[in-house]
Amino acid sequence: MAAKTKALPMKSPVFQGFFRYFGLISALILSLYARNASGFNLDDKFEEELLIKPLNNDFVYAYFQFTTTWNVPFEAQSFQNCHLFPRVLGEVLGQYNVQELHLSLTQGLWRHEKYGYPVLDAPAGTEIWAWFKEGTKDVNKSWKMLTSALSGLFCASLNFVEPLNTLSPNLSFAPTGAVSSNLSSNSSLLRYSTLPREVVCTENLTPWKKLLPCDSKRGLATLLNAGHIYNTNYHSLGIHVRPICRDVACETTSVELKQTVSLVYDMLQVGSQGRDWSFRKLFGQGLSGPCPLATGSRVFVDVTQNRSIFDFQLRPEPSEILTSIRGGSTSKLALYDIKQMHFFSLMNVAAAYSGEKLEHVNIAPVLYANRYIIGYGQENGGIVTKVVNNHWQPLDIIYMENIPWFLPVYLHTLRAEVNGRQLTPYSINYVPGRERERPYQLEVALRIPARSTTTLSISFDYIFLKWQEYPPDANHGFYVGAAVITSALPVARNYTGVPYDSSTLMSSINASRSTGYPVHIRTEIILVSLPTPDFSMPYNVICLACTVVALAFGPLHNITTKRLLLKDVEDNKGFLEKLKDKFRKKAVEEEKQSEANEKAD
Repeated sequence: MAAKTKALPMKSPVFQGFFRYFGLISALILSLYARNASGFNLDDKFEEELLIKPLNNDFVYAYFQFTTTWNVPFEAQSFQNCHLFPRVLGEVLGQYNVQELHLSLTQGLWRHEKYGYPVLDAPAGTEIWAWFKEGTKDVNKSWKMLTSALSGLFCASLNFVEPLNTLSPNLSFAPTGAVSSNLSSNSSLLRYSTLPREVVCTENLTPWKKLLPCDSKRGLATLLNAGHIYNTNYHSLGIHVRPICRDVACETTSVELKQTVSLVYDMLQVGSQGRDWSFRKLFGQGLSGPCPLATGSRVFVDVTQNRSIFDFQLRPEPSEILTSIRGGSTSKLALYDIKQMHFFSLMNVAAAYSGEKLEHVNIAPVLYANRYIIGYGQENGGIVTKVVNNHWQPLDIIYMENIPWFLPVYLHTLRAEVNGRQLTPYSINYVPGRERERPYQLEVALRIPARSTTTLSISFDYIFLKWQEYPPDANHGFYVGAAVITSALPVARNYTGVPYDSSTLMSSINASRSTGYPVHIRTEIILVSLPTPDFSMPYNVICLACTVVALAFGPLHNITTKRLLLKDVEDNKGFLEKLKDKFRKKAVEEEKQSEANEKAD
């Protein structure tokens, strides 16, 4: 027998709750639509890319780039309502009137003569430089507030960026975005600083990931596992924000944010039995799919040297092979379009090498440099930088040094020599430092001959610091930040950089430039041992003084505060003696009592 059902009346609590819930959802949708119609700009896009390039000597270079482009003016009010762009970063940039920002957190040394050129170069430690907008009232105050805000945002020690290590270069670090000619020539709006001793760890990676639209839950960011990133020979995190032209005439601008990660793996340290590499070996897991908010998601594998120097087979097969010709150099890239692929399991791009392992002569890049310190003792020293030009034509370079105030350098000792012949610089920008106020700034523009090694040297003195200015590990030494060499290469050999007028790696294919290919080369950081006092002496003196005071104070205190009194010998008996005396006295009393009883009888 079928069960009977009873219809609920329209005034029942169930229907009333349903209509109330439906009304709330409708109101929320209408409010979001009204908010969008009132100026919530959704004209933005996000693209994620990964470039893997096998290097010589069993090294593998992996470069992640996450690009967010937003078609809004670079103004403070534009960051009030954000969609893909991280609002927390936008509010910081808008609050302190920033026009362009570049920040890198790096551990390790990029060896240009072995690896070639990275997509974005960065020195060891922390490097930050920013352009402020025209009309900024107090640039120094805005710079200090900006670094303090970024210090809290990325859990870094940027709060140690002070006038002691900040300078304003005149020739280096021109704006990379769309700016007016007045801004690019006004170096008073530029601030540059480095913290070469900064250590990069997971605390920096976690807030960096949170700026991504998909965080680290989906997309290429899932491959960024801290356990595998920080076991590499070189790793670098980057944040780059700038305005870019929206059209050819550049009448309107957009905001571009690049979040980058550069990694160099040594396959022998990874634990691979051979030269084979894969996503699982490099990153610890496969790829589950693209970020749903990404317009494009691509993986590139550089196969230029395959079948010539290397011999490997990619699995799975790439979507297509792209050929890029720019600057007289031809490169081939295997493309995996993640958005067009169907994922039934984790994707694991792998390269299986075949044939015998052969050592090949490394073809050095067109321009690279090495830097070291000279001198002995703790009175005088010098900094020497050797710049190598392998091109058949002369190259124009700009050499910049940021020397701390505790290493006073002398401009008259500056030498630029090639095979014993001295070169005359085009321009020299030298700002002398002041003790405990500002560093020494040196910029040298010169032309180095073809196929030559140019030696740049300058002398300095060691000075004594106040004892409070030494770090806890004073005998470890003091770090001096990397020198920066700026140039425009006439050819694109070993060059992987993205042009300034492009945003993605995809747009850099076949992007030849008649004006050259700009590079910033960072040299090694150097470690200087300043005259250091024996910090163990105060400890020894304190221990000796305290011992003497204790030994002298004890007897004097006893003599002046205590009195000598005679004491009965009986009081010196111990507990056992007193107990025996008590039993002995009791026995004597019992004998006397017994004798008295006998007499009475």
